[in-house]
Amino acid sequence: MIILFFKSKDNNFYLLKGDTIDLLNQFDFKFNMIFADPPYFLSNDGISVQSGKMVSVNKGAWDRSKGFEKDNEFNYNWLKACREHLTEDGTIWISGTFHNIFSVAQMLTELEYKILNCITWAKTNPPPNLSCKYFTHSTEFIIWARKHKKVSHYFNYELMKSINSGKQMKDVWHLPAIAPWEKSCGKHPTQKPLALLTRIILASTKKNDWILDPFTGSSTTGIAANLINRKFLGIDKEVEFLNISKNRKIEIENQQIYGSYRRKLAGFYNNSQLELFLAEEPEANYERTLNFLKKQPSSQ
Repeated sequence: MIILFFKSKDNNFYLLKGDTIDLLNQFDFKFNMIFADPPYFLSNDGISVQSGKMVSVNKGAWDRSKGFEKDNEFNYNWLKACREHLTEDGTIWISGTFHNIFSVAQMLTELEYKILNCITWAKTNPPPNLSCKYFTHSTEFIIWARKHKKVSHYFNYELMKSINSGKQMKDVWHLPAIAPWEKSCGKHPTQKPLALLTRIILASTKKNDWILDPFTGSSTTGIAANLINRKFLGIDKEVEFLNISKNRKIEIENQQIYGSYRRKLAGFYNNSQLELFLAEEPEANYERTLNFLKKQPSSQ
């Protein structure tokens, strides 16, 4: 039996505590889009810079590599579970660095997803490289794939073009890392900026669509989804991060904060561009309520 960790008053934001694969294997609901920020396997006892201070890159046992074969197996299993929870025309976005993204791409191919793009997120404010022995790490990669090779997906081409000076948007995105105001309820060590998730969600979903984040962390995916009229389920093992997620959702239930955050979203010409689009955007022609109905055993 699935027990909710949190359900918002507006029924648009849900959280589950536990192992993603175990939980996804217990119910049958289909999502229009999935964003996943899985372990990068970066916790190797190195150092980095955060807010001008030297810090360890270690984020927890969940981020340590278990070796090539085990890492591939992990990526295969969670991607398989996610594929079964996508609508037939659904898409998935997975973020990573060179530490994990090649494994993800290989597993996507083995599972017969169709890879659509590999976005390069070029951070406009990356931390410096302390060792001075490498180029500064300033990018992350985001693979976009659809469930089926021969079933078309939704792409808001015109909006992406309009926020790119009327030209086709390229697969290199220049966006900042998280701003101080995005840490008001605490911070996850791999937290993504709202601007990045907002662009991803607007590019590939419609109003009222359902979005899943199987490694939700502080639920930037869910906050972005709710700010632009989408619905969300997030899953994580860590109570600390789920509490941050819960508090972030409660925070934007305040209409003044909600409006303020919408106005602060980067990646648009001005405040009115996003508001005008949201007022006129396409809407899913159905209304679905999240349910946790059990999967039926397959017949032999």
